Amino acid sequence: MYYIGVDLGTSALKLVMMKGNGELVKTVSKEYPLYFPRSGWSEQNPTDWFSAVKEGLKELAAYADEKIAGISFGGQMHGLVILDKDDNVLRPAILWNDGRSTEETDYLNNVIGKEKLSKLTANIAFAGFTAPKILWVKNNEPEIFEKISKIMLPKDYISYMLSGNFSTDYSDASGMLLLDVKNKKWSKEMIDICSISEDMLPELYESYEPVGTIKPELAKELGLNEGIKIVAGAGDNAAAAIGTATVGEGACNISLGTSGTVFISSKNFGVDNFNALHSFAHADGNYHLMGCMLSAASCNKWWMEEILKTKDFAKEQNNIDNLGENNVFFLPYLMGERSPHNDPDAAGTFIGMRMDTKREDMTLAVFEGVTFALRDSLEVARSLGIKIERTMICGGGAKSPLWKKLVANILNVEVDVPMSEEGPGFGAAILAAVGCGEYESVEKAAKSIIKIKEKIKPEADLVVKYEEKYQKFKRIYPALKDVFKEIR
Repeated sequence: MYYIGVDLGTSALKLVMMKGNGELVKTVSKEYPLYFPRSGWSEQNPTDWFSAVKEGLKELAAYADEKIAGISFGGQMHGLVILDKDDNVLRPAILWNDGRSTEETDYLNNVIGKEKLSKLTANIAFAGFTAPKILWVKNNEPEIFEKISKIMLPKDYISYMLSGNFSTDYSDASGMLLLDVKNKKWSKEMIDICSISEDMLPELYESYEPVGTIKPELAKELGLNEGIKIVAGAGDNAAAAIGTATVGEGACNISLGTSGTVFISSKNFGVDNFNALHSFAHADGNYHLMGCMLSAASCNKWWMEEILKTKDFAKEQNNIDNLGENNVFFLPYLMGERSPHNDPDAAGTFIGMRMDTKREDMTLAVFEGVTFALRDSLEVARSLGIKIERTMICGGGAKSPLWKKLVANILNVEVDVPMSEEGPGFGAAILAAVGCGEYESVEKAAKSIIKIKEKIKPEADLVVKYEEKYQKFKRIYPALKDVFKEIR
């Protein structure tokens, strides 16, 4: 039997086909447009996602020589997809890295109150979360708001189009600011605050639970066998954690994708005192803490393609040899920032350039800046008494030897690189396998399937140098915080 994981990313779609034993059979990638209608806004058309998914599934169907048993998802989180009573998409999806809902976020945090939000949902409001977006539509597009019949997340739109079942999973729903995360149910008070009704929200499932089967007419159109189970899936970071066996108690995963995350799994529910980290449900049926920065590998892509005008990323790293000695710093806040600052006004910044600053210094500063920002979140976890001495790593940035070395030395942890670097798509395929009964549990499946191909240890001298540099980095954002508000 084959199992398919759909990774609905921001810049592209990736479909991963896996055998029951975890062997990767084939991957397919498709791109779709990303729109920035105004500064700080970020949107996509859900119909573009579904067209790409159908094209990808056709390719996999033509390649498959055995039956496909299940399809599941790892999707970009927080995006607002709204449909009318006839299932028409009412407006482009407002994405996770969209910062337009500043006023609504301030209202939730300062009028409703952070303490109340944390009590209701285990989290405070961030501009990227779904609830502030709902309020933004209510305040700015009332004629559209009045037509809303269904509210869903990006991956759940694909699931709905494939199965006809209106559903989501606990891990993805955790990032909407509408879920009582501890008790795994919709918060009636948050629903009232957002002026919506519970019937507008999808039915809740664990990530590994089947929500339906593929529509027979769609299976025929795509060349797929009938009866394929559609399994709920997970938010992209929770799916990536499954794809790196970051399950159980105290396991850590660093993701260097478009966004960057520090993901720490836990058997028990918990919240940090300042809500600097997100407290979410995990795809293995338990919980996790997560620090999320809005721009990670996307900073490198921006620097290489938009500024240096090159697509040869590896070549730009070849001559970098001054690790721990670079005097240039970079704040990676190109789309504002989430963890731990929660500041949509924060901006990308280079500081420390001199007449002798070289191209390589600024390139290294981009890699270092992203890694320093990841450490900001890790330090919050450490302040809670959580000991992190090793981490898995995934995402496009994890393909860079330089970046992996920086993660090991700036965070002072051992870095384990999994055999597969498919991240959310691979994790989603594992969830599909569990949902179809191939494995007894997500934890057993992940630990059985995931293998390590490389281990990177921190180097004592670099750890010392980067400790000094990190202490300097920590002082830059507070010094510029008020300036960012003036130059937005």
